[in-house]
Amino acid sequence: MAKRARGSTSRPGQRAPLQRTGVDRLPTPAIPTPRPITLTDDEEARAAELEARIVAAERSADEATQRRERGRRAAVDSGGAGRGGSIAIRAAEEYGYVMRDIRKIITIGGSMLAILIGIWAVMQATGTSLT
Repeated sequence: MAKRARGSTSRPGQRAPLQRTGVDRLPTPAIPTPRPITLTDDEEARAAELEARIVAAERSADEATQRRERGRRAAVDSGGAGRGGSIAIRAAEEYGYVMRDIRKIITIGGSMLAILIGIWAVMQATGTSLT
């Protein structure tokens, strides 16, 4: 097998690079001028306005959080000091879904039991048996 020379363009499956003349080339785009390092007065005014809006939004969010915390503390304190009111409040909030699930289970189980008793009564009245 013959050795290949570096840089040869005669490899199988490869095309030779296109030779273009200067007429076919597209004009090069102009180099954009770099942006100035400092901000203009309009940009500084807009940045100050945006910063003021952000600070106001953060302040209102902090106030809302503090109001919520005060409301929670008041609810916990009204539950009775020393009686475990905060645990009862948390249990009522966090485990409310458990009571709903238990009610659904009891309803479904009770209705299934009623259906079985109804089938048994019909079988006794008609004198039919499963065997």
